[in-house]
Parts: sequence; C-alpha cells; structure tokens
Amino acid sequence: MESNKETQPTVSNLSAAELVPMNEASVNFDVALKELASLSTRANGVSISKIEVPAELKGLPPQVPILMTRGDTPAATSLSDLMEKHRLHPARKRGTASVQTLESFISLTDRHATPHSAIFADVNWREPSLLAVIDYHPDDEDDPHADNCTHRIYYKFPLSEEWAQWVKNNGEKMMQSDFALWIEDHIADLAAPNPDEIQKYQEQFQTTIATPSELMEISRGLQVNVSSQVKNAKTLQTGEAQIIYDESHQTTDRSGGTLKVPGMFILSIPAFFIGAPVRMPVRLRYRVNGGNITWFYQLYRPDLIITEAIKIDIATAKKALDLPVYQGKPEISV
Repeated sequence: MESNKETQPTVSNLSAAELVPMNEASVNFDVALKELASLSTRANGVSISKIEVPAELKGLPPQVPILMTRGDTPAATSLSDLMEKHRLHPARKRGTASVQTLESFISLTDRHATPHSAIFADVNWREPSLLAVIDYHPDDEDDPHADNCTHRIYYKFPLSEEWAQWVKNNGEKMMQSDFALWIEDHIADLAAPNPDEIQKYQEQFQTTIATPSELMEISRGLQVNVSSQVKNAKTLQTGEAQIIYDESHQTTDRSGGTLKVPGMFILSIPAFFIGAPVRMPVRLRYRVNGGNITWFYQLYRPDLIITEAIKIDIATAKKALDLPVYQGKPEISV
C-alpha cells in the first residue's frame, strides 16, 4: 500500500546552488561584479573627456581635453598632442621677420600690432636695431597674465656704404699720393659749412673749415708735391697748417711749394641705407717724419651722430605706431 506522505527533501536530491550557504553566495556575487567591471574596463574603444582646471593655475584654459583609451592597457592621453599632427594652421603667430628699411618696419609692425605690443631699441651706435615684440606682456592690472613674446619684427639699421668706408679708414695713415686720391674719390661726400657750423666748430677747435672746392685744391697741391720732401710745417694763427716743400725735390708748382691746409671739413653722407644725410665735422691731420709726410682724418664723435639719427628714427616709429619704446632688449630671447 503506497504512502500518501510527500517525499521529504534529502541531501541527495538538492541542487548545488541549494547546498551553498547564504553568506557564501553573497561572496560569489561580489566576485562576479568585480569580474564584470574588469571585463568592461578591458573592452576596446576610446572616448574624449575633459579635465576641469583649477582657477588658481594661471596660463591654462578652463578645461583640458583628454583621450580615454580602454582595453588591456587603459590610458589617458593629451588630445592636443594627437591633434597637432593634423594641424592645418599654427595655434598662434610666432617667429621673427627681418626688414631692411624703417618704412617696412613701421608698416609690418602696424599690420600685426596689438594693444600690448612694444618696441625695444638697441642704441649701440656700431650695431643699432629696432625690435617689435608683437605678443608682449600685457600691462593691464585686471589681466596680469604673461604672454609668449615669440612673434617679432626686427630692423637692423643698415649702415650706408659711404658711412662704412669713412668709418673704416678713420684714423688710418695714408701716403700723400693715396690721400690725394682719397679726397678726389670722395669729394661728393663733402659739404660746405653752414654759418652755425662755422661759428660752433671754429670757436671750439680754433681752426678753419674747408669747403669742398678748397679740399679739391689741396688734393691737387698734394699731387704736385707728391715726390717732394717737407722742408717746414707749422700751424698758423688761423688754425691752418702751412706746409713748405723743398723746391729742389719738386716739379714746377704754381703755389711755390707752399700749401695751406685747413684743420677741418664737413662730411655729409647718409648714416643708414636709403636714409637722410647727416653732417659730421672731420679733423684733417698730418705727421712729418724725416721730410716725409703722412695724412689721416679723424671723424668727430661719430657715436653722437649715429645716436642722434637713431633717436630721430625711433621718434618716427613711435609716432607712426603709437607704441611704447624702450631702450634695451626684452627679457625673453628667442
């Protein structure tokens, strides 16, 4: 006779899951979640995210884009580094443009200038220059950040060929025949003294100032006496030098072997390429040694002449561009 009682569960007919205690099942569930998270992390793919930049970090944008890479080796990479390879245009202007004239310096600076641009002037008379820093530091107290100072326009004052020649031979002693030729070859560089120059320099140096025609006459007199020896040389009360040549050593001379030489003349040449002429006094000198005579000239304070010419061009640039000008160099070199 069959029993009507329900079959009671026994250990032998329970499933494996039913045999796991409750606390152990909870532990296995946590492990499963961690494994699932690990699998999600290792999933292939990339995404773009942004990092918020704290306000106290100056010079940075409010947000920085990054590239998130997933997979076996997840990483965060700067998006800027990746995008730079595909850039069609630079992020900002940089580099130094060199110009050959003041007019070009003004024109190009005006084309790129910002309210913060500045000009630096090197007034060294031997190598003067102007440098416009387009992206110079702002002076606004409400916006005190620094700028890059890497976009520049450079103008090196090009000394004229005439100036270079006169400076090169300044103080160089020449034989009489060479000096005579030098005067003839450069007679176009000379100018007659004006009344102000006569009053100023004749009082200052106690000597006479020659005109170009007088220097030409001196040149011809030197050529006539080129093979003669000097018999006597002295300075007159007028400041002129009187040189007497030994007539027994010379050819026929319409001046009778006597030559009067003024102590100074006026040079009028452009200091810079395609620049306006500047006027400069020049001392005329000679040395007698054993009957032989050598000649040389001395430019009077060429540094003052160049510096004055530079100041005029600086004032022209400052007025045309309405930008501050500082004598010196910027704090950042590139």
